[in-house]
Amino acid sequence: MTLVSPIPSVDPTEARALIDDGALLVDVREPNEWNMARIPGAELMPMSNVQEWWQDLPRDRDIVLQCQTGNRSGSLTEALMHQAGFDNVYNLAGGIVAWARTGLEIETG
Repeated sequence: MTLVSPIPSVDPTEARALIDDGALLVDVREPNEWNMARIPGAELMPMSNVQEWWQDLPRDRDIVLQCQTGNRSGSLTEALMHQAGFDNVYNLAGGIVAWARTGLEIETG
């Protein structure tokens, strides 16, 4: 039996601190979701196109992945860790929904 390490997750406040310290915030939602609301400073890299962009992610700075609720970004965090060997990637627990509920800034439109 192989034990899998837990997915590193951060809450919105921890994510904000990582971003303020230079972490890359990657929004893995689709363009239609991005167009409705997004976290300022996030880079849109849809999960549906992950094969086109994952190799361009930096390995020399922290990366915070986010989606709507943290499910898709959690899956991608796990894949980047266990299949691509990233050790600097974190899932935003609760996604943009949790970010907004915390009262952090959201851009709309």
